[in-house]
Amino acid sequence: MDVRFIFEDGVRSCAATELKQLLDRPDGLVWVDIPTWDEQAHDALTTVFGFHPLAVRDSEHRNQVPKVHRYVDHFFVVLHAPQSGAHGHVHYVELDQFIGTRYLVTVHGPVNPAIDPSTAMVEVNVVLGRLESGKLRPGTAFELSFALLAALTARMRAYTAELTKDVWKLEQQVTGGHLGDPETFLDEMFRVRHGLLTVGTMAALSGEVYGRMVTIEAFGAGKGQDLLLDAVDQFQHLTVMARGQKDYLQGTIEFYQARTNTKMTVAAERLAVIAAVTLPITALSSIIGMNVIVNERTQWPSVAVIVLVMLAMSGALLVWAKRKGWF
Repeated sequence: MDVRFIFEDGVRSCAATELKQLLDRPDGLVWVDIPTWDEQAHDALTTVFGFHPLAVRDSEHRNQVPKVHRYVDHFFVVLHAPQSGAHGHVHYVELDQFIGTRYLVTVHGPVNPAIDPSTAMVEVNVVLGRLESGKLRPGTAFELSFALLAALTARMRAYTAELTKDVWKLEQQVTGGHLGDPETFLDEMFRVRHGLLTVGTMAALSGEVYGRMVTIEAFGAGKGQDLLLDAVDQFQHLTVMARGQKDYLQGTIEFYQARTNTKMTVAAERLAVIAAVTLPITALSSIIGMNVIVNERTQWPSVAVIVLVMLAMSGALLVWAKRKGWF
């Protein structure tokens, strides 16, 4: 558990034993960050802060969707950020926040063992760097929370931008006809689409959470409300960008499938013509062959006549198929 005190001159790290004393001060902001859950974190949230047991439980375990709960003196907010995994899987990196008047508690939900634990600390490291450099001087806990939100949306934009590069590459392969192995190519297209669908869903649900806070004017009618509206706008833009790229990729997939289906249809038509031409010949040769070829000696005149009849039938069928536009 990392305890930091933010004041006019900067930010300093403090011992966990100083937490209650820092909260009693009338000045500055207290930022408690919990990278991994342990007994110390549980005691701090329940004993020092006195948070609701359900909120503490939610911060200890994974949450499938973002949420916001309003309490008497603070808000509990759950957000997610995307992280690429193996085989096209997108991991949900969770960030929980308890936002009070003079304090912010951030809890990082359990991280999938398949990804680097440092991925959960991206937003915290960005904001901490801004605090230490003097570029960020939050006056309220929500301003500090909004800085984390800005880092999270920047992460989502960067993830969308990476997927967009893949969309462009796939579109160029389709229009250029350089597909390689069709099964691998289709698998890659659907994985990219899944990534765009995931980040679009994350942004849409998070936008609903902050839209709820706008409705109840969670942080007042002044700057706090303006920041909330800004957060909603950011998530809406992310939703539109992700869905726009997903629709564009879906169009590329449909173009690829239409061209493939056309090729298969043409091939099926040609096979049908071949079957139509050869089927009568096969039937005729089967019947006559038993009566001509199986004699003690071959009846060459009869064989010649049969061959001429077969060629005539084949020619007639080919002309008929051509007139029908089958090939």
